[in-house]
Amino acid sequence: MESVKEEREDMKIEEVFSLKQEETETQTDLTVLKEDSQKLNDKEDKNHHDFMTRGKSTKKTSSQKRVQITKSNGLFTCCQCGKCFSQKKKLVLHMRVHTAEKPFTCQQCGKSFTTELNLKKHMRVHTGEKPFTCQQCGKSFSQKGNLKVHMMVHTGEKPFTCQECGKSFTAELNLKKHMRVHTGERSFTCQECGKSFTQNGNLKVHMRIHTGEKPYICTQCVKCFAHKNTFNYHMNIHIQEKSFTCRKCGKSFTDKQSLEVHMKVHTGEKPYTCSLCGKSFTQKKSLSHHMKNHNGEKLFACDQCGKRFRYKNSISKHMRLHTGERPYTCKLCGKSFTQKGSLKIHLRIHKR
Repeated sequence: MESVKEEREDMKIEEVFSLKQEETETQTDLTVLKEDSQKLNDKEDKNHHDFMTRGKSTKKTSSQKRVQITKSNGLFTCCQCGKCFSQKKKLVLHMRVHTAEKPFTCQQCGKSFTTELNLKKHMRVHTGEKPFTCQQCGKSFSQKGNLKVHMMVHTGEKPFTCQECGKSFTAELNLKKHMRVHTGERSFTCQECGKSFTQNGNLKVHMRIHTGEKPYICTQCVKCFAHKNTFNYHMNIHIQEKSFTCRKCGKSFTDKQSLEVHMKVHTGEKPYTCSLCGKSFTQKKSLSHHMKNHNGEKLFACDQCGKRFRYKNSISKHMRLHTGERPYTCKLCGKSFTQKGSLKIHLRIHKR
């Protein structure tokens, strides 16, 4: 449940395109710059002049000063790469590819952009404006491109296909992430334990093991969780009935997957086998815990004495030696214990 999937086809549209936009800013795609230069001439942009002048640069930019104008056959040629343009201002705009100049700065957060149009798009982050609305479901977006990708939810279109396995995606960024499954690339490494991941998001979730961060809080019982899927599963306890019932023993579950895992108790099925010792398990997470016994991985360290443990609950129990906490109390005589198992052993005294 707590593992982070390699693929997230249901990735939020906004997240995909914010990453895409940053990538575009860095690489300064020439096609986009050409489109932007045309849009800068639109009358609609001039109507917004007063709003955007706060982030505009001076009329005579440094790129204009550096451009060496070579005009032949009515075309303006870039002295850096030889690309030709029909207008001088388009050449000036193009030169920012080579100079990395970003003259349009947001007065709200200080982020800079190569074109005024990109600054205008960025300003919607601060204003909350979402002018592009889906006619199918009414959902609104700040960028036109985001709406286009969203429309694929309704049309079922997945134009980006993996040449290795044939799997298709709605966004090119999702395809790029998927390709790491085939290449084995793991560019995101944990500085604490050296473990590597294919996705930056997976690394962020992994870091919670070391930091102890639990950002997902249940408003019903104030219980905290490190992972969103665990939190969502927990919320079903409060908002849903246990509609999936085992026909063997009558035990009920909130989802079908949990019932299927439970059924292995009755069938004896253990599909997850350790490749080192051959021991089998009913659940994948049980195998993962078992594997730590072979590789000796101890990720959890006590900040009091430095002792390390393989499991997080082990360090929680160990901390009671330092805090003196005894959460398990005998209701018959009031004696308290640090471990639940110790209380169970103690209760045998009263049963004699």
